[in-house]
Amino acid sequence: MISKDILKKVRKLEIQTKGLVNNIFGGEYQSAFKGRGMEFSEVRAYSYGDDVRQIDWNVTARNGEPYIKIFEEEREQILMLCVDISPSGFFGSLSQTKMELAIELSAVLAFSAIKNGDKVGLVLFSDHIEKVIPPKKGRTHVLRLIRELLTIKPTGKRTDIAEALGYVNRLLDRRAIIVLASDFEDSDFDKQLKITNRKHDLVNIIIHDEHEEYLPNMGLIPFTDPETGDEILIDTSSKKVRNAFRARRLKKRADLKEKFLKSKIDSIEVKTNHSYVKPLINFFHRRLQRY
Repeated sequence: MISKDILKKVRKLEIQTKGLVNNIFGGEYQSAFKGRGMEFSEVRAYSYGDDVRQIDWNVTARNGEPYIKIFEEEREQILMLCVDISPSGFFGSLSQTKMELAIELSAVLAFSAIKNGDKVGLVLFSDHIEKVIPPKKGRTHVLRLIRELLTIKPTGKRTDIAEALGYVNRLLDRRAIIVLASDFEDSDFDKQLKITNRKHDLVNIIIHDEHEEYLPNMGLIPFTDPETGDEILIDTSSKKVRNAFRARRLKKRADLKEKFLKSKIDSIEVKTNHSYVKPLINFFHRRLQRY
């Protein structure tokens, strides 16, 4: 039984995100992710001037005369949302947590996809696959995805991006749009990242909170890693310690973006204390310029 509170949150999120889709993102999504593949449609008798490489030799042998394959542009696409729901995503120092931002972005993209006639699926992961909802069309289906995002309680304690991408690659037998939303508090996922980008249209959404880059000046305080449970004492009164902490965090994020750039993988960086509208529009515009 779904609580009234959850239903209220789902409805509020639908109103909020569908407004953005109808006024801003719907057309941008369609242009940026328009079908570029070709799928088989039918065969017909060969005519002079047709491309001989398209001859269907099986049909030709059966009929005793040459037939060619006819292809048409793929219109219907699949958007697979892969959302990191590990404990680090529940951090948020200002108006929302990283997980709340991931949910809102997922809703925007899902409603944009169904407006374009595409199917939407969902993979929720931590250090293992927590939940999978196969791709379907329609508003009712998207509302179900949002409910799952709002209500699921992860059992895993860490993040395993390689496991999530490997699962998606085994799950989908045709090219799809893969949106991976995570704070990327993980390592050793480069191989699966490249494999996924070759097989699919991969977009990484990097979600972070600016307060993760700063240590407050509060003296000796304990810090607990939400993914490992490890606890250490840090002397935050030391300016040297605070500066070193910030430098490490900034370098990690810069290295991540550089990795995506070198691998020619699309990425969008969003922050919990900033609107995601401009980063998303900039991403769509970059895609349009490229194609």
